[in-house]
Amino acid sequence: MKAIVLKGFGGVENLIVGQIDVPAITDDEVLIKVKAFSINPVDYKVREGVGWAHDLLKYNPIILGWDVSGIVEAVGKNVAKFKAGDEVFGMINFVGHGKAYAEYVAAKAGQLALKPKNISHAEAAASTLAALTAWQAFHHFGRLKKDDKVLIHAASGGVGHFAVQIAKYMGAYVIGTSSAGNKDFVLGLGADRHIDYRSENFDEVLSDIDFCLETIGHVNFRRSVQVLKRGGTIVNLPSGLTTEDERLANIKDLKSCFFMAVYSSGRDMGIISDLLGKGLIKPFISRTFVFDEIREAHRQIESGRTVGKVVVCL
Repeated sequence: MKAIVLKGFGGVENLIVGQIDVPAITDDEVLIKVKAFSINPVDYKVREGVGWAHDLLKYNPIILGWDVSGIVEAVGKNVAKFKAGDEVFGMINFVGHGKAYAEYVAAKAGQLALKPKNISHAEAAASTLAALTAWQAFHHFGRLKKDDKVLIHAASGGVGHFAVQIAKYMGAYVIGTSSAGNKDFVLGLGADRHIDYRSENFDEVLSDIDFCLETIGHVNFRRSVQVLKRGGTIVNLPSGLTTEDERLANIKDLKSCFFMAVYSSGRDMGIISDLLGKGLIKPFISRTFVFDEIREAHRQIESGRTVGKVVVCL
């Protein structure tokens, strides 16, 4: 089968389209014929060798990718929830060796959900890691409540655009930051208020925020702490905070999550599937690529200027 192999940590030139064997499955796995996979910032960071990427050096070949949608080709003997022909999607084996950049992938059945019939494989692949991150931040880590005031940074991005929709579904009042050019997009997602981060300092106009989702690292962390009410919650994606950041959060008795790592969960994917199926959340795909354009797809997501999601279709 065709697969995109990472020949070494570094630039996009290390992503090589090659031929490898179709994977065998274990008793708890399904074999998926991949129809689409999506690209996230973590993809290019792992490609560059950042963070836990070096854990992948024990594998040969290394194949990136965790967001997948496709058709079940075969099931292991312990798998009862899926059968051949089912359309499934999910974030597979994260954090770990996902191997979604391929024509076929073996995935744990417990990390998948049935794809809603009303969305495409591209839309399903777009609604995995990013949607799970937003859901887990609000539901598991933050315990978001109805009428909470929520500040979402980079609200037009992959995680951000799902976060706006999920927070509104949960009954929150949502404030989203982005550039002025994406104002209508963010408000169209359901945000109650938009702040252009280039022309307006959010820490000068906001106060008494219950929950802040910082989706671009610790860039806005200290300023976000200032606008949170005492006892509020801040979830930071990804890590990179200093002891001074933590000290400031502790002063305000914040229920902080200094680093929230999204994790694979078939149960949570089932909830995302239900929300998608009912039209309560919708992915926005800004660009699609074909398999052989993987380098260009990485360049796009690495630009930091992607609205919504980037998807590769097979």
